[in-house]
Amino acid sequence: MKKLLFGFALLFSQLGFAQQTSVATQYAELITPSDLKDNLSIIASDAMEGRYTGSRGQKMAAAFINNDFETLGLLGPVNGSHYQTVALASSKPGGIYLKSGVTRYSNFNEIIFLGDTGSGGEVSLDAVFVGKAAEADFAYIDVKDKAVVILADDLSFNVLRGLRKTATSAREKGAQMVLIVANGKPEEFKPFADQLKGFFGKGSLSLIKPDQQGGNKGMFIVEQAVASKIFNTPFEKLFKAASAEPSKKPLNKIKPSRIVYQVAMETKTVKSENMLGYLEGTDKKDELIIISAHFDHIGLHEGEDKVNNGADDDGSGTVTVLQLAKAFTQAKKEGHGPRRSILFLTVTGEEEGLFGSEFYVTHPVFPLANTVADLNIDMIGRIDPEHKDKPDYVYIIGSDRLSSELHEINERNNKEYTKLDFDYTYNDENHPTNLYKRSDHWNFAKNNVPIVFYFDGIHEDYHKPSDEVSKIDFDLLAKRGKAVFFTAWELVNRDNRIAVDKK
Repeated sequence: MKKLLFGFALLFSQLGFAQQTSVATQYAELITPSDLKDNLSIIASDAMEGRYTGSRGQKMAAAFINNDFETLGLLGPVNGSHYQTVALASSKPGGIYLKSGVTRYSNFNEIIFLGDTGSGGEVSLDAVFVGKAAEADFAYIDVKDKAVVILADDLSFNVLRGLRKTATSAREKGAQMVLIVANGKPEEFKPFADQLKGFFGKGSLSLIKPDQQGGNKGMFIVEQAVASKIFNTPFEKLFKAASAEPSKKPLNKIKPSRIVYQVAMETKTVKSENMLGYLEGTDKKDELIIISAHFDHIGLHEGEDKVNNGADDDGSGTVTVLQLAKAFTQAKKEGHGPRRSILFLTVTGEEEGLFGSEFYVTHPVFPLANTVADLNIDMIGRIDPEHKDKPDYVYIIGSDRLSSELHEINERNNKEYTKLDFDYTYNDENHPTNLYKRSDHWNFAKNNVPIVFYFDGIHEDYHKPSDEVSKIDFDLLAKRGKAVFFTAWELVNRDNRIAVDKK
């Protein structure tokens, strides 16, 4: 008899699972290439002007998302609204120059200033050459209250990260300003300056005003000719001194000089917004799943094609969130859950520093302790060069970092339904890109909320005006969206909340 009862129990369990599987598949089919294309053709259109944080185009995109949430019947969880206001401090370069003797150099021409804090007027400092800024170089050069001039290997965005650390180290030793002079071909400086002007010329944003957080006092990057003028020395001699053995104190042969500079910053408050659509659950409604993407991008660009449309980054993620919202709301209307609540969260300010998601986790509308997981979608509409011959893939990042159950659920549902190649290349903790900390899921993960980050890789149109709707593979976008859906479906409907079993 016991065996018979067990058999019936097992049968009913299997029938229930099969029924859930059938229901999930039914609603996953609402994630269609045509709907994704229709929405993305608006979100990533030229009319949205690249959706720069706080801009008119970004607010137009927010209005579009708001209308979609209202049409679906999602609740506005911020005092009845879908808008969560995010106030940011904006610092934009104003009058910035550097002088050596009577020669004056202007920003984004012979010099580039990177920082967000003004100088409070004209500043005059002694300038000393510290070569490549090794500890052995600093050991015999007095840098306190001076401007230090440092030789870098070359100019690139990757090198900039290291140079910021070098500048911070110099300031910790007492330097008041840092000038970086780059080795390499002199003719490469102006194109690099133009590129940085495109990124930084419109200013920088922060959640806290620069004067409240100490600010980033910044650094100058200068042409080789500027460094030669400052020290009245051929660049070849500066290079030779920087490359010589520090124990011979070669930098003493470069006589200190005097520079004058001014950094004027235009500061103001910029208001942006996260967009939140809430679908209340049934018997486990106090627990929450977040499905997120950022809807901002990098705005306008100097050139013939001015609009950075951001179709993949992250228009693809944004419209996928909207389609997932459509699938789950339709399921609820027809009596199929979800048991747990879902927050469809499209955030602002990701491109500027993950600001929207940081604001949400510091001002959560629902307690983070009740947040089961964040499924974050950032760029899933393209194929990167590494997969040109095997496009049926998606990169998975972070699924195993905090919850082994989440990883297993994500893997199992993909094998059952979408059968994508899950590529874990970027999940390597030692991968140089460190993508685990470079999209909005990171603000949840560092607060101990398990996450999965879905990503298509770095392609040739990343952060360029050529990231356009015409280059999106909508069939693949829909399939990747379904992969997110099936994992979300199980997370919201399973009996037990997934465990956080890793730190």
